[in-house]
Amino acid sequence: MIQLKKYYLFLIVFGNVFCLNPALAQTINSEKQSFRLVQLTQGLENPWSVAFLPDGRLLITERPGRLRIVNPDYTLDPKPIAGLPEIAAGGQGGLFDVVLHPQYAKNGWIYFAYSAPGPGGTGTALARGKLVDHQMTQVQVLFSMEGKTRSTQHFGGRIVLDDAGFVYLTLGDRGDKGRAQQANDHAGSIIRLHDDGRIPKDNPFVNVAGTKPEKFTLGNRNVQGAALNPKTGELWTHEHGPQGGDEINIIKSARNYGWPIITYGVNYGLGTKIGEGTAKAGLEQPLYVWTPSIAPSGMAFYNGDALPNWNTNLFVGALRAGALVRLELQGNKVVHEERLLQGTIGRIRDVRVGPDQSIYLLTDERAGSLYRLEPVKR
Repeated sequence: MIQLKKYYLFLIVFGNVFCLNPALAQTINSEKQSFRLVQLTQGLENPWSVAFLPDGRLLITERPGRLRIVNPDYTLDPKPIAGLPEIAAGGQGGLFDVVLHPQYAKNGWIYFAYSAPGPGGTGTALARGKLVDHQMTQVQVLFSMEGKTRSTQHFGGRIVLDDAGFVYLTLGDRGDKGRAQQANDHAGSIIRLHDDGRIPKDNPFVNVAGTKPEKFTLGNRNVQGAALNPKTGELWTHEHGPQGGDEINIIKSARNYGWPIITYGVNYGLGTKIGEGTAKAGLEQPLYVWTPSIAPSGMAFYNGDALPNWNTNLFVGALRAGALVRLELQGNKVVHEERLLQGTIGRIRDVRVGPDQSIYLLTDERAGSLYRLEPVKR
């Protein structure tokens, strides 16, 4: 059982005393690790992703289409970053992930995903640029999904860059489940590019007529969490199921992850079967399934010393469950789950491990916040 010890913080400003939210300083004793939950920044509108600049500042995306700077003292710069491409915000669409290149200190590239307008509606796009003061410069659109529609759901939008020079972008089925099985359609897949946008020659469909050469996988419904396993280098993802059937998967070239032919979820409101059941030859089985759904979003492996009892654990944010899910692993198997912060701070959209080895969270609210899970100093 999680035990909370709450401390009220008082801020004195010009002689006035303000009592801050007690969630700002909770000591939490979970199953394996004591930690403190600290609210760092408030006033973010539906924040989606956070990235850490080497100078101590943070970049935070807001779904309505703004890229924000948080200063080293965690004050929110009131001036959004200018120079982004046109972003079609609406429904689940807007500005999504932001990620620094692994060699950012040398090349300065910042990658971001967003819903881009185009013929027929909108679709997920990937761009990169360089930050100069409050301006994104040298912006290059590396990819823009083809088959844009008027749908405002299931964009995917997570980015992962690896040390081999590849960038992965997740794409949802755009609310049209049949698209996820079409090799000639970007929807419902994960794409792989060189970090400059070129299509790798060893992509699985690059020499197959009538297919999209950027595609790396098929059969993904809506992947909103992705991270490299620090032990194996493999790309792990999680994705939303329908009513039930949220999944964790290991991503491999040319694999078909089953949606909508197989799923552990059912039709919304009806409870009826989707597709052909939960398994079929030639289609990948998930490593782990949540039923009922937790609506996962954001994912990070913990591999640090600040919170040592969580080392090698996998952390997943949960929107519907309003929790941070901690998973213990043995190889590629999930052997235990613990839910942290349930009902405490709301819908958790992003999960990141910071340079200080603390865990950082974003809450997906109209008045969202940045939080840090940090060691308890004794």
